[in-house]
Amino acid sequence: MTRLPRQILLLLLLSLISSSTAEIRTLTITSDSRPMILFEKFGFTHNGYVSVAVSSVSVSSSATAPNPDASRLGFFLLSEEALLQVLLEIQQNPHFCVLDSRYIQHLFTFADLSPPPLSRFNQTYPVSSPNEYSLFFSNCAPETRVSMNVRAETYNLERDGSRDYLSAGLTQLPSLYTVFSILYLVFLGCWIYICYTNKLSVHRLHLLMSGLLLFKALNLICAAEDKHYVKVTGTPHGWDILFYIFQFIRVVLLFTVIILIGTGWSFLKPFLQEREKKVLMIVIPLQVLANIASVVIGETGPFIKDWVTWNQLFLLVDIICCCAIIFPIVWSIRSLRETSKTDGKAARNLAKLTLFRQFYIVVIGYLYFTRIAVFALRTIAAYKYQWVSNAAEEAASLAFYLFMFYMFRPVEKNEYFVLDEDDEEAAEIALRDEEFEL
Repeated sequence: MTRLPRQILLLLLLSLISSSTAEIRTLTITSDSRPMILFEKFGFTHNGYVSVAVSSVSVSSSATAPNPDASRLGFFLLSEEALLQVLLEIQQNPHFCVLDSRYIQHLFTFADLSPPPLSRFNQTYPVSSPNEYSLFFSNCAPETRVSMNVRAETYNLERDGSRDYLSAGLTQLPSLYTVFSILYLVFLGCWIYICYTNKLSVHRLHLLMSGLLLFKALNLICAAEDKHYVKVTGTPHGWDILFYIFQFIRVVLLFTVIILIGTGWSFLKPFLQEREKKVLMIVIPLQVLANIASVVIGETGPFIKDWVTWNQLFLLVDIICCCAIIFPIVWSIRSLRETSKTDGKAARNLAKLTLFRQFYIVVIGYLYFTRIAVFALRTIAAYKYQWVSNAAEEAASLAFYLFMFYMFRPVEKNEYFVLDEDDEEAAEIALRDEEFEL
């Protein structure tokens, strides 16, 4: 791939990247020939700052370009509004260097470095115009490789002079996650009470559902602490590790509970068929892979060479898992339809069919909203309101949990499974007239 298309591709991907959250980055770049490297994307207020320190800088070039121009390698900021203008400049001139653009905010080039053997630079720059900016390094010297240690800090100053290392659109996240963690803890308390008062109707599935609520609450507590420490200090102080651990357990439990409910385990039959076991054996390892990709994406950033590959892997695995958990629900609906024709319990089967079709529709809606609608909201929302997409995702998740737990709660006389015999004739007519096609 030529240098020009690679620059255009990177700038286009920029518009799809959400704001960064860990705003102190320390990394080492070794023999890198990329024409552009994206370090951070950050929403600044009217009192924002970016600090860049580079050290141990070395530049190597091929025999055809023995003396690269140091002014052709440097750092700059690029706002969202200026992105299209820079793209046009690159398209109009194949040899255009982004560092020559009048739409970027120059920081420094390698010409400003201290002379060897020190080869270092450290400077803090104010960002007086509120906007969302991306911090780039550009290498416009052909056939040149760069090695360096980089420390980048982006933050906004509060009125009391303290630093806020969270982007302007994400600074509300600690409070947001705290509120939702409290809601889930209350939810867990209510669920335990319901299970306790209906001991005879509690199945093993209800215990798994209790664990799901517990780990969801723990996940949100760690997310709140993670974002709080990032906001105050610029680093998560280890809370990100706990966050990823609880997130992994929570996601595996969520997919497992949906699959088990979809197969009717504990409600329709006390066993799993081979094909249903295979779904679990496929989904759980895939979730391990998806969480590894999530950790790499979250803990590194777009400056690593394989960042796009990890994003594509995460997206692919997530789509496969979302599709896989739909099949058990479809199998249960088809099985119930076949059973309804032979066992003579039309009212009971109609109620079960209604329940599982409602569950199917809600699962599809939940997956669609959290994967597509939330992504669209995150993309189109102004940088100051990036937190709205997080709030929408958590609100949708809470609504889904409430529906799922209410419909499959442990009660002695479940309205879906204990019906009056007087309903048999009406149910038989409904089953004949409505085939419950998905």
